[in-house]
Amino acid sequence: MKILVIEDERKVASFIKHGLEEERYIVETAADGVTGLEMAMNNEFDAILLDVMLPGKDGFTVLRELREAGFVTPILMLTARGTTEDRVQGLDLGADDYLPKPFSFEELAARLRSILRRSSPEKTTKMKCADLVLDTVSHLGFRFNKEIELTTKEYGLLEYLLKNKNRILSRSTITQHVWKHNFDPESNIIDVYIKRLRAKIEREDGTKPLIQSIRGVGYRLRDVPQDDNLEADA
Repeated sequence: MKILVIEDERKVASFIKHGLEEERYIVETAADGVTGLEMAMNNEFDAILLDVMLPGKDGFTVLRELREAGFVTPILMLTARGTTEDRVQGLDLGADDYLPKPFSFEELAARLRSILRRSSPEKTTKMKCADLVLDTVSHLGFRFNKEIELTTKEYGLLEYLLKNKNRILSRSTITQHVWKHNFDPESNIIDVYIKRLRAKIEREDGTKPLIQSIRGVGYRLRDVPQDDNLEADA
């Protein structure tokens, strides 16, 4: 899952980013309200952690403008001002939760998991493709009734493929969403990680792979493999 952290205190932002990446989230940061608002409006995030006291535009303004623009992304407000009035204002403007500073990372992570669960239309934390299951809260994968051990990047790649199940994804699209940088046509990093992921999740009984290679384009995660003429060798 992709999280935006809008926080001007460098140490706090770094603390949150490092902790969330350890939990296998993909994290981007902004150090002021103007930049944070622009990033939130022009990119897809699963949740936003939003500080109240920000340069440029304060957190309440960012929150209000996002909600007025129709964005329903879950937002967890962070603030050193823990008064009842501030909490009420944030919640009335559309915040999903409110966490006063200082806080433990464990509580932050728990509140983030909570708003992510509440925001799910199906109230589920599990993503599925055939008999492959990925739990987006525990960050564990399962297939053949066995747990799949995933690295942070393998998890991010598998989650993105599951989010876009049955869609053909180019290498450049995958790079931008999972690695957060522009695609280098000379790099084979996507192919390397796809190979690693296949080794962990695919069957060895001759069944067609869930992760399909689309010749000359990229990859697709598919429940029922079709269009064999499009497929490259696994």
